[in-house]
Amino acid sequence: MANEKVIQKKEEEVKALAETIKNSKLVLLTDYRGINVTDVTELRKTLRQSNTEYKVIKNNITRRALKECGIEGLDDSLLGPTAVILSSEDYLEPSKAIYEYSKKNEFYKIKGGIIEGKVMTADEIITLAKLPSKETLLSMLAGGLLATISKFAIAVDQVRIKKEAEA
Repeated sequence: MANEKVIQKKEEEVKALAETIKNSKLVLLTDYRGINVTDVTELRKTLRQSNTEYKVIKNNITRRALKECGIEGLDDSLLGPTAVILSSEDYLEPSKAIYEYSKKNEFYKIKGGIIEGKVMTADEIITLAKLPSKETLLSMLAGGLLATISKFAIAVDQVRIKKEAEA
Protein backbone atom coordinates (compact mmCIF):
# COMPACT_ATOMS: atom_id res chain seq x y z
CA MET A 1 0.00 0.00 0.00
CA ALA A 2 1.26 3.46 -0.88
CA ASN A 3 2.62 5.66 1.84
CA GLU A 4 0.22 8.42 3.03
CA LYS A 5 2.90 11.09 2.57
CA VAL A 6 3.53 10.00 -1.01
CA ILE A 7 -0.18 10.06 -1.82
CA GLN A 8 -0.56 13.50 -0.22
CA LYS A 9 2.44 14.81 -2.15
CA LYS A 10 0.99 13.55 -5.44
CA GLU A 11 -2.40 15.10 -4.63
CA GLU A 12 -0.70 18.44 -3.98
CA GLU A 13 1.20 18.08 -7.25
CA VAL A 14 -2.06 17.44 -9.11
CA LYS A 15 -3.75 20.46 -7.49
CA ALA A 16 -0.80 22.74 -8.28
CA LEU A 17 -0.69 21.58 -11.90
CA ALA A 18 -4.48 21.93 -12.24
CA GLU A 19 -4.24 25.51 -10.97
CA THR A 20 -1.44 26.27 -13.43
CA ILE A 21 -3.45 24.76 -16.29
CA LYS A 22 -6.49 26.87 -15.37
CA ASN A 23 -4.37 30.03 -15.52
CA SER A 24 -2.58 29.11 -18.75
CA LYS A 25 -3.41 30.33 -22.23
CA LEU A 26 -1.33 27.49 -23.68
CA VAL A 27 -0.81 23.90 -22.56
CA LEU A 28 1.14 21.82 -25.08
CA LEU A 29 1.84 18.12 -24.74
CA THR A 30 4.92 16.96 -26.63
CA ASP A 31 6.85 13.74 -27.12
CA TYR A 32 10.51 14.31 -26.35
CA ARG A 33 11.92 10.84 -27.13
CA GLY A 34 15.37 10.88 -28.68
CA ILE A 35 16.17 14.44 -27.60
CA ASN A 36 19.43 15.05 -25.75
CA VAL A 37 19.94 17.28 -22.72
CA THR A 38 21.73 19.99 -24.71
CA ASP A 39 18.80 20.35 -27.12
CA VAL A 40 16.23 20.44 -24.31
CA THR A 41 18.29 23.07 -22.48
CA GLU A 42 18.36 25.19 -25.64
CA LEU A 43 14.59 24.78 -26.07
CA ARG A 44 13.93 25.74 -22.44
CA LYS A 45 16.08 28.85 -22.87
CA THR A 46 14.10 29.84 -25.96
CA LEU A 47 10.79 29.27 -24.17
CA ARG A 48 11.89 31.26 -21.10
CA GLN A 49 12.15 34.35 -23.31
CA SER A 50 8.36 34.24 -23.71
CA ASN A 51 7.76 33.36 -20.00
CA THR A 52 6.89 29.77 -20.87
CA GLU A 53 7.56 26.75 -18.66
CA TYR A 54 8.81 23.39 -19.94
CA LYS A 55 8.20 20.53 -17.53
CA VAL A 56 8.40 16.77 -17.67
CA ILE A 57 5.49 15.54 -15.57
CA LYS A 58 4.22 12.02 -15.11
CA ASN A 59 1.29 11.28 -17.43
CA ASN A 60 -0.88 10.12 -14.54
CA ILE A 61 -0.40 13.44 -12.70
CA THR A 62 -1.15 15.40 -15.87
CA ARG A 63 -4.21 13.25 -16.61
CA ARG A 64 -5.59 13.82 -13.11
CA ALA A 65 -4.92 17.57 -13.27
CA LEU A 66 -6.72 17.80 -16.63
CA LYS A 67 -9.63 15.85 -15.18
CA GLU A 68 -9.74 18.21 -12.19
CA CYS A 69 -9.96 21.13 -14.65
CA GLY A 70 -12.79 19.40 -16.52
CA ILE A 71 -10.72 19.01 -19.69
CA GLU A 72 -11.27 15.89 -21.77
CA GLY A 73 -9.95 14.57 -25.06
CA LEU A 74 -6.22 14.45 -24.41
CA ASP A 75 -5.88 10.90 -23.05
CA ASP A 76 -4.35 9.70 -26.33
CA SER A 77 -1.73 12.45 -26.03
CA LEU A 78 -0.70 11.19 -22.60
CA LEU A 79 0.96 8.00 -23.81
CA GLY A 80 4.72 7.59 -23.67
CA PRO A 81 7.15 10.25 -22.48
CA THR A 82 5.40 13.62 -22.34
CA ALA A 83 6.72 17.11 -21.76
CA VAL A 84 4.23 19.81 -20.79
CA ILE A 85 4.71 23.36 -22.05
CA LEU A 86 2.74 25.99 -20.10
CA SER A 87 2.30 29.69 -20.87
CA SER A 88 -0.01 32.08 -19.07
CA GLU A 89 0.81 35.11 -21.23
CA ASP A 90 0.88 34.13 -24.89
CA TYR A 91 0.09 31.06 -26.93
CA LEU A 92 1.42 32.02 -30.34
CA GLU A 93 5.14 32.57 -29.65
CA PRO A 94 5.63 29.35 -27.64
CA SER A 95 3.64 27.40 -30.26
CA LYS A 96 5.89 28.79 -32.98
CA ALA A 97 9.03 27.98 -30.96
CA ILE A 98 7.92 24.38 -30.37
CA TYR A 99 6.90 23.96 -34.01
CA GLU A 100 10.25 25.32 -35.25
CA TYR A 101 12.06 23.05 -32.81
CA SER A 102 10.06 20.01 -33.96
CA LYS A 103 11.00 20.78 -37.59
CA LYS A 104 14.70 20.65 -36.65
CA ASN A 105 14.39 17.50 -34.49
CA GLU A 106 12.54 14.67 -36.20
CA PHE A 107 11.89 12.82 -32.92
CA TYR A 108 10.28 15.77 -31.15
CA LYS A 109 6.52 15.74 -31.78
CA ILE A 110 3.57 17.87 -30.75
CA LYS A 111 0.90 15.52 -29.41
CA GLY A 112 -1.90 17.99 -28.72
CA GLY A 113 -2.82 20.67 -26.26
CA ILE A 114 -5.10 23.37 -25.01
CA ILE A 115 -5.20 26.94 -26.29
CA GLU A 116 -7.27 29.38 -24.24
CA GLY A 117 -9.36 26.54 -22.80
CA LYS A 118 -10.02 24.76 -26.11
CA VAL A 119 -8.62 21.26 -26.65
CA MET A 120 -6.73 21.15 -29.93
CA THR A 121 -5.10 18.43 -32.01
CA ALA A 122 -1.46 18.52 -33.05
CA ASP A 123 -2.48 19.48 -36.61
CA GLU A 124 -4.54 22.45 -35.37
CA ILE A 125 -1.65 23.66 -33.22
CA ILE A 126 0.81 23.30 -36.11
CA THR A 127 -1.54 25.24 -38.41
CA LEU A 128 -1.75 28.01 -35.83
CA ALA A 129 2.02 28.03 -35.37
CA LYS A 130 2.52 28.51 -39.12
CA LEU A 131 0.56 31.77 -39.11
CA PRO A 132 2.53 35.01 -39.27
CA SER A 133 2.99 36.91 -36.02
CA LYS A 134 0.65 39.72 -35.02
CA GLU A 135 3.28 42.32 -35.90
CA THR A 136 3.78 40.80 -39.36
CA LEU A 137 0.03 40.75 -40.02
CA LEU A 138 -0.29 44.38 -38.91
CA SER A 139 2.58 45.44 -41.16
CA MET A 140 0.97 43.56 -44.07
CA LEU A 141 -2.31 45.39 -43.39
CA ALA A 142 -0.53 48.75 -43.17
CA GLY A 143 1.29 48.05 -46.44
CA GLY A 144 -1.96 47.17 -48.16
CA LEU A 145 -3.64 50.32 -46.87
CA LEU A 146 -0.71 52.52 -47.92
CA ALA A 147 -0.75 51.02 -51.42
CA THR A 148 -4.45 51.76 -51.77
CA ILE A 149 -4.02 55.33 -50.49
CA SER A 150 -1.09 55.88 -52.87
CA LYS A 151 -3.15 54.70 -55.86
CA PHE A 152 -6.00 56.99 -54.81
CA ALA A 153 -3.62 59.96 -54.47
CA ILE A 154 -2.18 59.30 -57.93
CA ALA A 155 -5.70 59.09 -59.42
CA VAL A 156 -6.72 62.39 -57.77
CA ASP A 157 -3.52 64.03 -59.02
CA GLN A 158 -4.22 62.80 -62.57
CA VAL A 159 -7.71 64.30 -62.38
CA ARG A 160 -6.17 67.61 -61.22
CA ILE A 161 -3.66 67.59 -64.09
CA LYS A 162 -6.42 66.86 -66.60
CA LYS A 163 -8.60 69.69 -65.23
CA GLU A 164 -5.66 72.15 -65.42
CA ALA A 165 -4.95 71.10 -69.00
CA GLU A 166 -8.58 71.71 -69.99
CA ALA A 167 -8.66 75.14 -68.41
